[in-house]
Amino acid sequence: MSFLDHLEELRWLLVRSTIAIIIMAIVTYFISDYLFDTIIFGPTRPSFFTYTFFCELSHQLGFAESICITEMPFIIQNTQMEGQVNVFIWMCILAGFILSFPYILWEIWKFISPALYEKEKKNAKVFIFFSSLLFFMGVLFGYFVVIPMSVNFVATFTVSDVVKNQFTLDSYIGMVKTSILASGLFFELPIIIYFLTKLGLVTPTFLRDYRKYAIVLVLIIAAIVTPPDVVSQTIVAIPMLLIYQASIFISYFVVKNQKKEQNT
Repeated sequence: MSFLDHLEELRWLLVRSTIAIIIMAIVTYFISDYLFDTIIFGPTRPSFFTYTFFCELSHQLGFAESICITEMPFIIQNTQMEGQVNVFIWMCILAGFILSFPYILWEIWKFISPALYEKEKKNAKVFIFFSSLLFFMGVLFGYFVVIPMSVNFVATFTVSDVVKNQFTLDSYIGMVKTSILASGLFFELPIIIYFLTKLGLVTPTFLRDYRKYAIVLVLIIAAIVTPPDVVSQTIVAIPMLLIYQASIFISYFVVKNQKKEQNT
């Protein structure tokens, strides 16, 4: 195919993916009450699953009520006339993107498959399954771990008793979107490393050499988004470190298989 033909294929990939996102966004419109009241604003309530889980965990570890959350001392307010309309539209689109992610992966696979070997083309289902699984795991990690930790931290942090927390709707929704998407895409790291290693852009040696910097970065992120206690920081940091370590193993096996193929 010529360069222009590739661009045409890419254009239709984007068109079909956009249509899929819009369709799923329309589907979420019919459950918008549940989407906003239960899911999006769930972490703003002390009864949220993560808070009750940590409270029970603190009792089992002998920390008494140190991690229990009984109130959220803040309110969320809308300060723009079109603010709630914009939030409604964009959150439906975000939900549509998450729900249509496996289809988008399938479109991406169809686009890159002509450049793959016949043996690799047969792995389409495996690629889509594991990529989707990792993405959804990342979304759940962002929703049940990163968001409640962040909400709890900013809700309880004050520079003075004089200052009351009144967050804007845009800032809260922005934090939700960033946490979910960033976590979902971060959990795609093993898949990304797989393809970068296949292209020769990344090696397991490179990843091992920079592992110490990755550990420091993960610990900094965990310290920022969690309350100042070791348990919360560990819960956030461990899955991220495991994902990075898994990426090293994947890169190692890719290089090992490439060497075997060259020798044969």
